[in-house]
Amino acid sequence: MSDQVLAQRADTLLGLHKPGDPVVLPTVWDAWSAALAVDAGFVALTVGSHPVADSVGKPDGEGMTFEDLLTRVAQITAKVDVPISVDIESGYGLTAEDLIGGLLRVGAVGLNIEDSVHSEGKRLRSVEEHAALVRALRQAADDAGVHVVINARTDLFVRKDGDESDRVDRAIARLKEAAAAGADCLYPVGRHDPDTLERLASELPLPINAIALPDQDDPASFGPLGVGRISFGPFFQGALTARANEILGRWS
Repeated sequence: MSDQVLAQRADTLLGLHKPGDPVVLPTVWDAWSAALAVDAGFVALTVGSHPVADSVGKPDGEGMTFEDLLTRVAQITAKVDVPISVDIESGYGLTAEDLIGGLLRVGAVGLNIEDSVHSEGKRLRSVEEHAALVRALRQAADDAGVHVVINARTDLFVRKDGDESDRVDRAIARLKEAAAAGADCLYPVGRHDPDTLERLASELPLPINAIALPDQDDPASFGPLGVGRISFGPFFQGALTARANEILGRWS
């Protein structure tokens, strides 16, 4: 894929992020699920580390390698002609240059980056450390000539880190630093009540990514809260698994 095409796809992906009119990026894991989503009318996708790891028989949390992930992403970008973002977990211990270079090599133009470090006992990066990583990723993308869309994620909520009374405040402070470092979208990953989502969307300076249960949530409920991006995490694969179990259970 040429640098020009990559740059155009990255710009297209970035332009889809509109607070109040969120882009839905179905979370896919292989060429089949990607084609399914594109055939349904979606114009961009995200590749989830958890469902990819499940599909290759390895645990989530960097149980697979970056090359394992890139192999799958290459299969997806060869199958569908839409912008692709990729969950790169906490970065697999690689440099920003290696991460950006690998993604561009297989045709991806966006990424999620977590602030948990799986290779170091799942410790939480400091605010400054996570911002520095975002800054390095932005610089590497700039050097490559492609505005890779960086979705900076914090795991404070899913980890239940620290006291609950100020967790939202700490998440906002952390994500504001990631925004200042060059992120394009902010991902306070977790299932949030409407008031919390609305507060996050109103106080953060960039579009926020909400996670949805695709078989249960109301698609129209996120826009009024100010959300700019919706993805499914492992829940799309999980919903299909539940249905497959029903079908297979009739025959077992």
